[in-house]
Amino acid sequence: MHDQSVMNALMARIRALAEANRARRVTAVRVRLGALSHMSPAHFREHFEQAARGSIAEGAMVEAEETQELHDVFLVDVELEM
Repeated sequence: MHDQSVMNALMARIRALAEANRARRVTAVRVRLGALSHMSPAHFREHFEQAARGSIAEGAMVEAEETQELHDVFLVDVELEM
């Protein structure tokens, strides 16, 4: 359940950024995975692909990096196609 709520919140932020910038699609997403996110980069990518299916972020490249400096998932960057 935690993974789903994290992904829902992340996708809402990505959609809001894309809409605010009138983007046609999201081409890349970079995140940092904190110690309490309980997700490896591969696990995060799987969840992201599922959450992005049918959305403006479907097919986006995902770069996920683990870090001990953070607690949860931190959105670093979103690349948009205008």
